[in-house]
Amino acid sequence: MARKIIGVIGGTGAQGGGVVNALLARGDFTVRVASRNPTSDAARALAARGVELVKADLLDPASLVAALEGAHGAFVVTNFWDPSQGARETEIGAKAVSAARAAGVEHLVWSTLPDVARVSGGRYNVAHFTGKARVDDVVRSAGFARHTFVQAPFYFQNFLSSMAPQPLPSGRRGWAVPMNPALRVIHAGDPADVGRAAAAAFGAGDGLPDGSVLAVSGGAYSWDDFAGTLNALGHRVEAAQVPAEVYDGFYPGAREMREMFEYFAEHTYFGPQHEAHIAAANALVPGAFTTFADWARVHLRP
Repeated sequence: MARKIIGVIGGTGAQGGGVVNALLARGDFTVRVASRNPTSDAARALAARGVELVKADLLDPASLVAALEGAHGAFVVTNFWDPSQGARETEIGAKAVSAARAAGVEHLVWSTLPDVARVSGGRYNVAHFTGKARVDDVVRSAGFARHTFVQAPFYFQNFLSSMAPQPLPSGRRGWAVPMNPALRVIHAGDPADVGRAAAAAFGAGDGLPDGSVLAVSGGAYSWDDFAGTLNALGHRVEAAQVPAEVYDGFYPGAREMREMFEYFAEHTYFGPQHEAHIAAANALVPGAFTTFADWARVHLRP
């Protein structure tokens, strides 16, 4: 019998790439990746591994319908940080979900995050969280035979880019943050583990309760934890708390990030239901998710 097809939107990105890798490792599905540029080097590398490549674009819902035709399942993720998405993320995500339903997809896995506006009672405006969360109701009401939510963690990879240690007034390097650096409220992890959770959800079928929320986390960390782990490897870093008004002047867009960190401090990264959602992911996926210590030993040697 032919293997069922799983369509992956964003299959050359961090989360989507993890889904592709995990599905290929399972070996019980045919993997199809919808790509804006199926002739790119990244896409060609996937094709060489047996992945079916089709041309499609999140900004063109009709192309998504064609790309997902005949697929049993679909993994959909949007990217707030892509300039073509950004403020349109909710609209783009909702249209992608509708396209998957129109294509006849039976099991949708949607990558989402907590609704910060709702959780905080409107106190915090964190668009790159809430924009995704507002697609959740579209998923629930679309009429899929099955749907699953995965929640991605604070990426460890941020420490290689936007959250790389910077010079501090103390003369050391590290992070100036608008929150108590001792609070262990940041659920962090490797986006490759999101792929493991999504692939496990497709494989579980009816064994996973419909509408499950899988929060993927390598652990709950504080800024002091991150510093301590790196210092044990030979780094010399620290975290220092700064006032909100100081942080807001650090870089364009700092205010949203400041409100995100304040939300973490009050509600944790994954919000008030984090324990149940993390437990659901841990119960589904064999073996532990990657910890910061394990990841840092490979990627952040001094």
